[in-house]
Amino acid sequence: MLALEWLANARGIMQKIENTQLENIRKAALAMADSIGSNHWVHTFGCGHATIPVEEMYPRIGGFVGFHPIVELPMTFFTGITGQMGIHQFLFLERAEGYGNAIMKSYNFSDRDCIWIFSHTGINNVNIDVALKAKELGMKVIVYGSAAEAKGKTTRHPSGKTLFELADIVVDSCVPVVDASVPLKNHQDKVGPVSTLAFVTLVWMTITTVAEILADRGVKLYIHPSHNVPGDTTAHERLDACLAEYKKRVATI
Repeated sequence: MLALEWLANARGIMQKIENTQLENIRKAALAMADSIGSNHWVHTFGCGHATIPVEEMYPRIGGFVGFHPIVELPMTFFTGITGQMGIHQFLFLERAEGYGNAIMKSYNFSDRDCIWIFSHTGINNVNIDVALKAKELGMKVIVYGSAAEAKGKTTRHPSGKTLFELADIVVDSCVPVVDASVPLKNHQDKVGPVSTLAFVTLVWMTITTVAEILADRGVKLYIHPSHNVPGDTTAHERLDACLAEYKKRVATI
């Protein structure tokens, strides 16, 4: 049954992450905690399906203020498939040199911020533009993706570097470079990708570690509560407090 084959592949990825990436996750979490604990930001960025981990972490129940999502609509909203903002346009934009620089011009950054970039292969121009600009501005660059599998792949960027080579901290998603994991009878291409599951797993392993570090330091976290729990009469007040804190901080960006 192919459903169980995919499930076994997904479990295998999660187990490999646990076996090999805990130290790197800790390093990334420490850098993020330093930024958030000093009232600065962890800016988060990805393209295509790598925007899913960005949208997963904040804002949502159990997330907390300190993560600033940078999501470009043309880089993620291609659910029309063809026509306006379709797949062809997306593939062009993620490989267009200079587009990442244009994105970065729209925000203010501090050298005490860090940037967290998600990329499966680490070879496309927009992510590399963003990383190079972040480094120029003094930010730590944290990259999550299929780093080991991407070794030897040729970057599309004129710098000659992949995103993983530019990063200060790399956490490997442990996903095969082809991403899809289940072979299908009478077909060349596999089905059942696992990169999104790996990214979301890493997001919450990392953010729970950041939360643990900050709580141990005595830092108050503004955590988004569930406002759907019967009997919790202060949930909306806590949510309002989170949004007020975010609004105050984001005014500097």
